[in-house]
Amino acid sequence: MKKWLGRFRNPLAADTPRRGQRPGKPTFRSRIFAACALLAKAMACFYVFWIGSFLLLKWIDPWTTGVQMQRRVESWFKPGKYEKRYAPVDLTRISPQLRNAVVAAEDGNFHRHWGLDPGAMAEVARESAGKGRVRRGASTITQQLVKNLFFTTHANPVRKVIEWTLAPVAEVILGKERILELYLNVIEWGPGLYGAEAAARYHYRASAASLSRDQAARMAACVPAPRRRRPAAMNQYAAIIDARMRMMGY
Repeated sequence: MKKWLGRFRNPLAADTPRRGQRPGKPTFRSRIFAACALLAKAMACFYVFWIGSFLLLKWIDPWTTGVQMQRRVESWFKPGKYEKRYAPVDLTRISPQLRNAVVAAEDGNFHRHWGLDPGAMAEVARESAGKGRVRRGASTITQQLVKNLFFTTHANPVRKVIEWTLAPVAEVILGKERILELYLNVIEWGPGLYGAEAAARYHYRASAASLSRDQAARMAACVPAPRRRRPAAMNQYAAIIDARMRMMGY
């Protein structure tokens, strides 16, 4: 009787190990598939977070950023007191001279591209060909904003790929004006200095709205290396930025 009933046992139990029988070990391929599935789920969660953050940042200024958190952690392992100065302001309270100087210095095609600048990337690739290393970057202001908001200053190929995918999304959700406003409010302008208002108060004892053309060019010259450069020492590069501004009609 038991032998006859055994023919009709639950088919789902076919792979269930019998009492005393050890289950088979997962294969290498199954482990790879499981790891890839887990990674895909994690990346999907990150993208939901990043895109959701863009939706909030369209209206709300960030209370901190990835780079700001990086500097805070780094300060724990360095002597001296770390003081953070960060005072976001509306774009209308930032001098047009500074807006134009930063665009001229960092991303001349900012108002024409869609988050990525293939022309600048191709130019950097040509300049770097045969030299064994990339001598300068081709990141747009939008890409730099993505890096500042969500990542750190450490170079990483994975981060760069994520920047490429998020920059067009930021352009669609935030728009040019808000991207420039956020960028000018969160980037470093010296040790512990974040944003145009804090930097202008520190370097010139003035508001960001009152910066002159020369002061704006000097501050823009500090953006590539903000913790080493000071506006007062940027005579040559500030003159180059001023010339670029004139060529662009600013």
